[in-house]
Formats: sequence, C-alpha cells, structure tokens
Amino acid sequence: MGLGLCALLLGLDLGQRDPLPPQPLGVWPASAAAVSADFSGQALTLRGRGLIPMPGNTPAAHASTLLPLPADHPAALMAFWFAGSRESGPDVQIAASQFERATQTWSDARFVVRRNQSGRQSTGSGVRRLGNPVAWLDARGRIHLFVVATGWGGWAAGRIWHLRQVEDAAKGRDVSTLEFETMRVLPLSWVWNTSFLVRTTPLPLADGGMILPAYFELGIKYPVALRFDAAGEFRGMVRISNRGHLLQPTLLMRSETDWLALMRDSSADNKIKVAQTRNGGRDWQDLPDLPLHNPDAAIAGLTLAPGLMVLAHNALPDSRAVLDLSVSSDGLNWTRQMSLAQGDDRAEFSYPSLAWADDSLWVSYTDHRRAIAWQRLTQTRP
Repeated sequence: MGLGLCALLLGLDLGQRDPLPPQPLGVWPASAAAVSADFSGQALTLRGRGLIPMPGNTPAAHASTLLPLPADHPAALMAFWFAGSRESGPDVQIAASQFERATQTWSDARFVVRRNQSGRQSTGSGVRRLGNPVAWLDARGRIHLFVVATGWGGWAAGRIWHLRQVEDAAKGRDVSTLEFETMRVLPLSWVWNTSFLVRTTPLPLADGGMILPAYFELGIKYPVALRFDAAGEFRGMVRISNRGHLLQPTLLMRSETDWLALMRDSSADNKIKVAQTRNGGRDWQDLPDLPLHNPDAAIAGLTLAPGLMVLAHNALPDSRAVLDLSVSSDGLNWTRQMSLAQGDDRAEFSYPSLAWADDSLWVSYTDHRRAIAWQRLTQTRP
C-alpha cells in the first residue's frame, strides 16, 4: 500500500469515528476573577524572566509546556520539555522543573520520562525518540503526561503515549520525587495508532475532564479533539477541520460550548487558521483565516476570563525570530500587546506555552533550540 493511500485511509477512518460524548461544557479558570477584562487598556509588567535550569550536560531543548498547580502546592507551576544532545537524538528525554513559591525560583531540572523506560512499559514496541510533552492535572490531583513517541520513522510516524503520575510519588509534591507510569498508547488508529501527535495544552471541562488537542500528520495534516473524563480515561475523538494542511490546534473558550481552534498552517498561505464549535466540540466548522501571519510555527492560546484571550505567536510570515503576545475579546480580532522576544534572521523563539498562576501570566518558549526561556507578566492596575 502506498504512503498516500495509507494516509488517506487513516484519515477517512479516524476523522469520522468515535464522536465525543454529548454536552461537554468548558470551564473558566478558577483565577478568572483576578483578571481584569480591560486587559488591552492596561500595561503588562514584566515581573521575572530567564532560562529554566537544564539537566546537566544537555545542550538542546524544545517544546515546553506549563502546568499550573493548586494554591496549596509548594510550587506555582511545573514545566515539562524534551531535551538531549539534539532533537530526535537517541538520548532525548522528558525533563521537568517547578517554580517554587517559597524561593520564587525554578528548581533543578531532572528527567522524569526516559525513552527506554517508556518502551519497556508500553506494549513492547521500541521507542526511538520522545517529544512534545503535554501535561494535565486530573480530578484527584495526579499529573498526566501525553508524549509523542516514535519507533521507526520520523515525527509523522509518532504515537501518543499516555503516562500518569505514580501515586506514591505524588505524596512528595516535588519534581525531585516525580515518577510516571505508562498507561497506554492512545487508541486513535487501526494501523498501530500511528501518526497522531500532541503539542498544546488541554481545555478543562466542568465535569473534571478535558479536551486534548491533537493532530494527524502522515501525508495530510489535520487537527482533532480528544475527550477525557475526570479520571483521565479516553472517551472519544472528533475531527476539527476538513482542511489537510493544519496542525497543532490551540483551543480558546468564547462560552461554555462555543470554542475556537486556532491552528498552525503548513501551506503557502502563512496565516493562522481557525475553526469553531458551538456545541462543545461535537461539530466543527472552518472559518476565514486570521490576519495574523504564521510561518508554519506552533502557537499558544489561553482564555483567561470571559471576553479575554491571549495568544503567543511568531509574528513574521517566514521566520521564528519574533515572538509576540496579542490579546482579543472574541478570538477573531487580535491586537498586539507586546513583543516577548526578537532577534536577527537566524534567531529562533518558538513553540510557546501559556499558563495563569499566582495572579500572573506565565510564558515559556524555546530559545534557539538550546534552552527553555520563561517570562512572568502581571497587570499594572491604576
């Protein structure tokens, strides 16, 4: 079977089966009351910035994700990313660090998921490379990690590994004792669950579950929404867009059931693409492109409160040398708020992640593929 035909059959099968259960309702962040809706009329103050510590003798890093933690946790949030000698290298592992509330500093980083361990704990298939961790906290306070893992082939042949925090280690409430066990490969394809990947943060639901954005990337590229219950059990999947060149969707809430998916564009259009659901993810429709450039690069969106959304994105049509932060009230019309990072034509500031914790907007992103940079922003009130 040719690669193109195989991709077509995969797409037809997986784009139409396993619809999401009815009536999923999004939930606003618990800290929404602390956010002013007049965000664009107020300045953002840089409260802190720098590089997250790296594991020793690790020269490359990419694709971070931020996980806000409960108010009674010693840390405000955790960061996860993949690191090693180079992207796709055999020594790449998933690293983690946490921002300590007591010291207001990042902890020493350590590897929490290793390639060989993932392979042994899985269905027996070998794992050659790891990447793109995405973290979520379930209703019992356990951290779930969704990690792209490949065997033979590149990223387009990846699968999504679902790992969960070991409960004995959870008692330590510290990244130094954090351990994960592999739950399963997500059952998304009848052909070895191949070519589904993750990148962006989940959208939380009122029932304690979440919607995990994911995407298919073999021959054609399209986004999907995966539904999980409060315990982290997979409950279904639906395709977000009918177009075949979109990936890495980021989800924004306009209301409990009205959501947008903003997507990376791998075509020559170089614009951020949009799809919308008005019934909590059961059905999606493509919308006109945003006027924002997209140089085939990941974006990160976050709804802070009703009518207040933020977006971290590369602002140039053909470069990742500028990373901007924009704000919107409806997810369709955006105003540039500030530049997060910029450099010359050879610079790269990419793969951002956003989180709200301790009355602050946190941003992490890849800095020249060598480190993970972070910034903490707060509102300047009159």
